[in-house]
Parts: sequence; C-alpha cells; structure tokens
Amino acid sequence: MHISVREMAQADLEGAAEVHRLAFTRQQHSFKWLESNLNAAPKTFCYVAYADASCVGYIIWSQKAGFRPSAVVELEQIAVLPSMQGKGIGAVLITGTLSDVAHKLRDQGADLKHILVTTRADNHAQRLYRSVLGANVEATLSNLYSADEVIMIARNVKT
Repeated sequence: MHISVREMAQADLEGAAEVHRLAFTRQQHSFKWLESNLNAAPKTFCYVAYADASCVGYIIWSQKAGFRPSAVVELEQIAVLPSMQGKGIGAVLITGTLSDVAHKLRDQGADLKHILVTTRADNHAQRLYRSVLGANVEATLSNLYSADEVIMIARNVKT
C-alpha cells in the first residue's frame, strides 16, 4: 500500500473530517475543527495522508507561545482511520511532514527547538512518539479531558 502525504487543502477537509469523526468519537464538529486549524496558517501546519484516492489520516503541527527564533512546535493532533491503524501511517505522517515544518519555520526566521505532544496516559501512540520523535513523558495531568493526559517532549530536535 502506497501512502502519499501532502499539505492539507480546503478540498481535503471532508475526508479528513471523516477520519477525525471516526478516530475521536468523543469530539464534535469535525469539519469545523479541521477547517479552523487549516485557516490558522502560518501558526499551524496541516497535512493529509492518502492511500489511493482516500484520505486515511492527517496531522496538525502548531507553533507554541508566539513566533520565536527557537520554535517549540506541538504535534497538536494526528489521526488515522481506525481500520488503517497499526500499518505505519502515523509514522509516515510524522516523518513525511517534519522536515517541511522545519523548512517553513526557517522561512519565518526560526529553528525548530522542541516538539511537544499531549496525549491520554493510556494511549498506545506514546510508543510512536517515543520511537519516531524521541519524545519522553515529562508530566502527567490528572483528569484533564476524558482521562489523565501526559505531556511528552522531544528536546533539541534535529531535522
């Protein structure tokens, strides 16, 4: 299966919203959520993954605390269709977009310093963030959304 990754465009929102709806069943207003992130450029960078003509995932990167010379970027959200999880698409989304994010930051006069990830404490995706980004758990927040959340940080990222 060939996975292609590219910047998200308005035309991708319906497919990405379906991924969001299926991956995050407790969240609402999938289209509006993704559209607001897409419209937040250059603070936010959005990408989609396709298998053939179908959107199978997306990733949202967001700059934190303003435009700074040493940027901290949050992997704000990543989602893969539940039927496609476990096939490496999340890793492709991260590795296939991170260099573009770093390039966009350089165009803004910034270098990528750290990557921040928050996720549920019981989310198996922590292994992905650890293996692909080198992120480690640095804090746990009790009962933040639907359960405990962990804050993971990949420090001094090289792209």
